[in-house]
Amino acid sequence: MVTPTILRFQVWLVQLDPTQGSEINKTRPCVVISPNELSALSIVLMAPMTTKGFEFPCRVACTFKNKQGLILLDQIRAVDKTRLVSKLGVIDEATQIELCLRLQELFAY
Repeated sequence: MVTPTILRFQVWLVQLDPTQGSEINKTRPCVVISPNELSALSIVLMAPMTTKGFEFPCRVACTFKNKQGLILLDQIRAVDKTRLVSKLGVIDEATQIELCLRLQELFAY
């Protein structure tokens, strides 16, 4: 099996189940947040997307495929690449910049 190249800011449909507690579930779009240098690993850092929910400082508002939604940085997880179903596209540049700024804020010392 050929492993696809997985790059930062791509959006993939990801099988997130099984989950526990308040973890976001289902098969849903997720944004790759791990740096491209980590693409050689068998796991990838992802942030799930939703069209529901509420705004919060660690959530990035975005429009993807003509749908308004949120990127949930409070639900970041490492997923095995076998959970990736299909590539859906890439978030726009303005959202990429906002995502990076929020990640810096989230992990600032």
